[in-house]
Amino acid sequence: MGTLSHTAGKMAFSTAINAAQHSSEENREKMIRKLLDLMEKYMSDEKLDINFNTARDMISAKDGTLNKYINRLFEEVHPHVLKTTALNLGFESFFSGTKTIRKMREIHECNVPWLILMDPTSACNLHCTGCWAAEYGNKLNLTFEEMDRVIMQGKELGIYFYMLTGGEPLVRKADIIRLCKKHNDCAFLAYTNGTLVDENLCKEMQAVGNFYLALSLEGFSEVNDLRRGKGVYEKVMHAMDLLKKYGLIFGTSICYTSKNIETIVSDEFVDLLVQKGNRYAFYFHYMPVGNDAAVDLLPTVEQRKFMYKRVREIRDMRNGKGLFTMDFQNDGEYVGGCIAGGRNYFHINANGDAEPCVFIHYSNANIRTHTLLEILKQPIFMAYRDHQPFNKNHLRPCPMLENPEFLVKMVQETGAQSTDLQSPESAEHLCAKCHEYAKAWTPCAEQLWEENPHVEPKYENYKPENTNHNRIVS
Repeated sequence: MGTLSHTAGKMAFSTAINAAQHSSEENREKMIRKLLDLMEKYMSDEKLDINFNTARDMISAKDGTLNKYINRLFEEVHPHVLKTTALNLGFESFFSGTKTIRKMREIHECNVPWLILMDPTSACNLHCTGCWAAEYGNKLNLTFEEMDRVIMQGKELGIYFYMLTGGEPLVRKADIIRLCKKHNDCAFLAYTNGTLVDENLCKEMQAVGNFYLALSLEGFSEVNDLRRGKGVYEKVMHAMDLLKKYGLIFGTSICYTSKNIETIVSDEFVDLLVQKGNRYAFYFHYMPVGNDAAVDLLPTVEQRKFMYKRVREIRDMRNGKGLFTMDFQNDGEYVGGCIAGGRNYFHINANGDAEPCVFIHYSNANIRTHTLLEILKQPIFMAYRDHQPFNKNHLRPCPMLENPEFLVKMVQETGAQSTDLQSPESAEHLCAKCHEYAKAWTPCAEQLWEENPHVEPKYENYKPENTNHNRIVS
């Protein structure tokens, strides 16, 4: 099966998905297991951190969380959306794209990401406390043609997944839908405040089938609206109701701070998300980015330790809540540490500047003057590749938050310039806010890493001499 052409492989996946969609609930499990068999055969020549036998057992456990989660997808998600997601996000991105990307990393001897994050605009209809995006101002935009060109070049490298943020990306929803239509083999996800979701957008999302949302939420109305503005919580709840009504795939994006941690992982809050139709929740550790960043929003050591355990409890697909959760700071072991600098992703801001991370606003290149491959070979991106992983303990993955000495050094040595046009911040100023945090977190991270089993990946996409952490440890 691994030798099948792309066309034959996609056709086989499409046939298997059709069979699952048209089977009765009693036969659905059998069809899904066949689809899993197909995946295993197609990826047989790749090193994957997937235990297919375990997955089969979990799918077969009728009282288990994964079985229920999958059945809800088939029952609640529009058939066209579900099939398009399986083909685009599943086959094109996860499977076929992974094969191509791994080959491109060897050929070009640089990082090649699995996804690209773009800001269609810096404009936003809200001004949330502690939001780094507000630093950009509201007059920057990528044209449709520029975003289209990024995607065309990305697909040549095997990249079929594109995330959009801002600003508020849905300010540009007409162009986003246009991109979804043109690149109907890709998957698109927008991080949005949810206030611009309406019936017409939901109809368009259902028609294209390859556009998903992550709605920003900080807790219940009192906490959420304190940071985002009065009435925003109710607008997000309304948006979720509309998205569920139209059978769309969506989830939440949650920035956790010292002020909201207990709320955003409480049983009451998570149960609400599941009931509203959320399929995933992305938890982001607050980053003190920007000259006016509120450092007191950084979680304490005990709070972060609590998040480490709690997010995994929620995510448990045997006995958990039925919500796929990911904590981008505490789940580093599953992705080999820092994923920035093009290792698994990078960020293009609304001015076209190519930044190694959405939180790291320094660059040597712009999409208006450089191709994607030229960007991935720019000094700041190559510095990331030279030094990843920044720490053998993947609970300390970041070159800013947990290993701040790395970012200062990389910016200085590569000559990367601040991309913030409103209020440029030096790497020294940014990282100075992280030293105390990093020092406090280190002993706890070391204890957690030592006492808990963690994933040993079969495939490590580091620079060859950095594999198995032979070089960079801290």
